[in-house]
Amino acid sequence: MDSSCEQYVALNLLNHYCDNLDVCRDCSWPPPAVGDDGLSGCRTVPATKYYVSEYYHVVGIEQMKAELAVHGPISCGIDSTPEFHKYQGGIYSQVLDSSAEINHEISVVGYGVDAETG
Repeated sequence: MDSSCEQYVALNLLNHYCDNLDVCRDCSWPPPAVGDDGLSGCRTVPATKYYVSEYYHVVGIEQMKAELAVHGPISCGIDSTPEFHKYQGGIYSQVLDSSAEINHEISVVGYGVDAETG
């Protein structure tokens, strides 16, 4: 489904039911105020499903860069650590030991360097 469908909410939705607005919605401007769920400016839209034509693994920096250059964004499993939760933007880097677990999925959309990472 596209990004307007099955919106991710980082909390447990107690006493909440999955109605059509929760499945796929389009919301109008302005963004909701802090503490507002923002649903008053939303309407239900049809849920269009998209399917992948290929599925395979890439491993390591060079394979990831090559895949990004040829096919665009890739999905990537990461260990969502307390340090990652503090991420505010830019190029994220953290070296983990062998106890790392995949517990979160992200989209990798590019690669490069900045003034801080060289």
